[in-house]
Amino acid sequence: MEYRRIIPCLDVKDGRLVKGVHFVDLKDVGDPAENGAAYSEAGADELVFLDITATLENRKTMIDAVKRTVERISIPLTVGGGIGSIQDIQDLMDIGVSKVSINTAAVHNPDFVKKAAAEFDSEKIVVAIDTRSSSQVPSGFEVVVSGGTKPVGIDAVEWAKRVEDLGAGTILPTSMDADGTQAGYDIPMTRAIADAVSLPVIASGGAGTLEHLYEAITEGHADAVLVASIAHFGKYSIREMKEYLAERGIPVRL
Repeated sequence: MEYRRIIPCLDVKDGRLVKGVHFVDLKDVGDPAENGAAYSEAGADELVFLDITATLENRKTMIDAVKRTVERISIPLTVGGGIGSIQDIQDLMDIGVSKVSINTAAVHNPDFVKKAAAEFDSEKIVVAIDTRSSSQVPSGFEVVVSGGTKPVGIDAVEWAKRVEDLGAGTILPTSMDADGTQAGYDIPMTRAIADAVSLPVIASGGAGTLEHLYEAITEGHADAVLVASIAHFGKYSIREMKEYLAERGIPVRL
């Protein structure tokens, strides 16, 4: 049985856990290591740690904040933000990170995905795809980079298919239109990508209710759901999320 996973996302800026709407108006919601430890204890399946300004500030991921988080958790950790070389990935693997998430660097240099997958195994390579609705591309979903600030004229669905061919192991598409709004995931975008690839897809951006999680899995065909605002502000516990899904026939690890 394929369990559906609940994955809290730690958006980190200057070493602190933050959350905003569309990645702006960021509120400080605490220490990433402490929050990570709490989610690990509460039954989260995995964690994602995103250094949300690393790429914009043209610097590496904050290794010290990642290391503190790894030391406090007992579940797999995926780290993204500012990863642009094989050495960057190695540095993170060396401190116990399970997977890395590549976004902007993959768009600028697709061959990097291929090299990373060959070096570390596909299952350790997540390609994050940030999207916005756009009439400029056939699917209606355009890839944006640099923390969601720059459209690049690439169709998100075609890009997902390409990164699968390049060796990615998981795809993490985030709707920048929905991020932080708590108005629901972008179901058409998530489904379009999930149906175009055979890789696991993690729905991301916009969860605000328990029903949104259910919709992402049943209508969006997602294998896992990323949660941030809905979890950080104490709206629902991981247990409540899982019980809600289990009651509706979705296989989850309780």
